[in-house]
Amino acid sequence: MSAGTLPSFDPRDPLGLDDLLDPEDLAVRDTMRQWAADRVLPHVADWFERGEVPGIRELARELGSLGALGMSLTGYGCAGASPIQYGLACLELEAADSGIRSLMSVQGSLSMYAIHRFGSEEQKQQWLPRMASGEVIGCFGLTEPDHGSDPAGMRTYAKRDGSDWVLTGRKMWITNGSVAGVAVVWARTDEGIRGFVVPTDAPGFSAPDIKHKWSLRASVTSELVLDEVRLPADAVLPEVTGLRGPLSCLGHARYGIIWGSMGAARSAFEAALDYARDREQFGRPIGGFQLTQAKLADMALELHKGILLAHHLGRRMAAGRLRPEQVSFGKLNNVREAIEICRTSRTILGANGISLEYPVMRHATNLESVLTYEGTVEMHQLVLGKALTGIDAFR
Repeated sequence: MSAGTLPSFDPRDPLGLDDLLDPEDLAVRDTMRQWAADRVLPHVADWFERGEVPGIRELARELGSLGALGMSLTGYGCAGASPIQYGLACLELEAADSGIRSLMSVQGSLSMYAIHRFGSEEQKQQWLPRMASGEVIGCFGLTEPDHGSDPAGMRTYAKRDGSDWVLTGRKMWITNGSVAGVAVVWARTDEGIRGFVVPTDAPGFSAPDIKHKWSLRASVTSELVLDEVRLPADAVLPEVTGLRGPLSCLGHARYGIIWGSMGAARSAFEAALDYARDREQFGRPIGGFQLTQAKLADMALELHKGILLAHHLGRRMAAGRLRPEQVSFGKLNNVREAIEICRTSRTILGANGISLEYPVMRHATNLESVLTYEGTVEMHQLVLGKALTGIDAFR
């Protein structure tokens, strides 16, 4: 480009955010986008309608072959990708469907992250290479039927019996539960809250699927039932005691959601933009009417501000400067704005907006779950409120 010549305006990248990406970033993004286009988008509306994902284990192995499982971790077969590259992968997968991004996030940012950060060397060697390849799927058991936002009140309990541990309790709303080969389960003990690496074939462990969901239907969601599950002494994660363990895992997963939610928003926005150009009413495309253009402009503002926020937080994470309050800032803003973008996109599509022929309503219903998991709106508001005022309003 000669001096003084401006690049053309790209309606799908109005701020020129691709300029923030280096060639490796672009390669990761394009690889994940192409995989999602080939392996998810042709089928996901049917999966959503049926409420099941046939071949989910094969999808996990394919994601493993792309280096997408535990991709921000180093060693043990993990890709060692940058926070920006991990975020871009989350964005592209959630642009296809939140359930597919959840499969990757729970595997890498929760299950593998817990073992990688808090596990023994033996636990890391035993599980991480097979999880990175997708041979073994993991799940993460923290939320319980009666304890979500207040995990300190969990009832799942692990007691010592000789050199063994015996776990009893229930976990709820667990992504990947019934297809997992290993579960990271958090439980109360006499020493405080501890994490346990639980093979799902252990006697007393079961994971019945949760039925009748109207959100994240292209995802496996289960209950975990632990009926006196006996584990050896070395099943406990040795490097952490207390809520710091699970909460640090959740922080890593929330970072991925900051990016992923913008993928769902982008998909809905682009569907509305294309529709507005083609759909004619009163003798002209509806994109030529002022009200429609105002909606598109407002959606583009919030979408690309959200992506800019994700980039900023990714750079802070890479520098080791990302605070939990800043993660709450991003998760609260981006998921809330993504839902609003989906709802506004639905109005542009009119009655067609509720059809699975278009991705908008599927993304909107999925985001209702994303808004709740890894911290509700109210919890993130209180995190920020405490940071702003110095006063704890949780209790």
